[in-house]
Amino acid sequence: MITLGEYIVKKQSEYPNATGELTSLLSSIRRAAKVVNREINRAGLVSDIIGGSFGRENAQGEVQQKLDVFANDIFKAALEARGEVCGIASEEEDDFVVFDSHTSANSKYVVLMDPLDGSSNIDVNVSIGTIFSIYRRISEPGGPVTLEDFLQPGINQIAAGYVVYGSSTMLVYTTGNGVHGFTYDPSLGSFGLSHENIRIPEQGQIYSINEGNYIKFPEGVKKYIKFCQEKDDDSKRPYTSRYIGSLVSDFHRNMLKGGIYIYPSGTSAPNGKLRLLYECNPLAFLAEQAGGKATDGFRRIMEIKPTELHQRTPYFVGSIRMVDKAGEFMTQYSSLGTE
Repeated sequence: MITLGEYIVKKQSEYPNATGELTSLLSSIRRAAKVVNREINRAGLVSDIIGGSFGRENAQGEVQQKLDVFANDIFKAALEARGEVCGIASEEEDDFVVFDSHTSANSKYVVLMDPLDGSSNIDVNVSIGTIFSIYRRISEPGGPVTLEDFLQPGINQIAAGYVVYGSSTMLVYTTGNGVHGFTYDPSLGSFGLSHENIRIPEQGQIYSINEGNYIKFPEGVKKYIKFCQEKDDDSKRPYTSRYIGSLVSDFHRNMLKGGIYIYPSGTSAPNGKLRLLYECNPLAFLAEQAGGKATDGFRRIMEIKPTELHQRTPYFVGSIRMVDKAGEFMTQYSSLGTE
C-alpha cells in the first residue's frame, strides 16, 4: 500500500524545482485530520464533545458545535506548528488569523478552510468532513499576511482537498494534476492510496438538493428539478434524489458515482448558503480536475473575484453535462424575467 506521505513525496520528485514546503503543509493537514477523526469516532463516548452547542456563534451567526471549535483549533495549531503557512482563514473565525513567528512570516502559503463541514449532523452519526484550500500569498514574505492574500479567485489555488469522516475516513486532494483519494487504516495509523486519478462521470443519475426549500427556488432551478423527475428512456431519467445535508458527503458520492449538487439562491440565504472561499472554490477545483464543473448557475465559480472572507454564492457542481443542463434552465428562465 502506498501511503499518503509516500505518494506526496513521490509526486514532489516529479517537479525538479519543488522545495518540499507544500509537501510539509499537506503533511500538517494529514496529521490534523487523524486527530479530528479520532475525536469524531470517540464523540458518542465523550460528553464534553458530543451534543449541544459551544455557546457562541461563528461569523455567519450560526451556532458553533463543540467539535467545530475543536476541529478549528486542531487544524490551526497543526498549520502553524511547521511554519509553512503565514496565516489562515476559517469559517469558524471572524477574521483571518496571522501566524507571526519569524518562520511563518517568511512562508509562501495561506490556507482557507471549513474545519468541520456538516457539523449539525454530529449528534446523529451522519458523515461530516473538512474542506481546505491552499494559495500562494500575494504580499511580500517577511511581513504580516494581508486580507488580499485571502481574497483571491479560485483559479489561483495551488492545492485543495477534503476529508470525509464516514464509514471509512478518506482524504481527497489535488495539486492541479488530477484528484487522488486515500483511505485511513486505523490499524496502521496511515492513509493509503485507494482512488488514484478520480474522474467524475460526464453524466450521472443523481441530483442533490434540499427540496424542502422548493417554493423559494429560482424558476430555473424548479424547472431543472422537474426535468430530473421526468421519465425519458434515452437519458435514463427520472434521476434519483439523494441529499445528505453534509456538503462533503454529497459531493464525494456524486464525484464517484456521477451527479449534481445544487444549493441555489432564494432559500433562507438570499445569496445561497455556501461560502465561496471555504467550500465552493476548493470543491470546484477538485471537480474540474476530475472532469466535472462548478458554477453559480451562470459563471464559473473559480473565476469569481471575492470581496469578503465569508462571501456566499449559489452553487451547482458535479457531472459536466448535468451542470451544463442546469445552466441552460437558469439562463432560459432568467432571460424571461422569472428569476
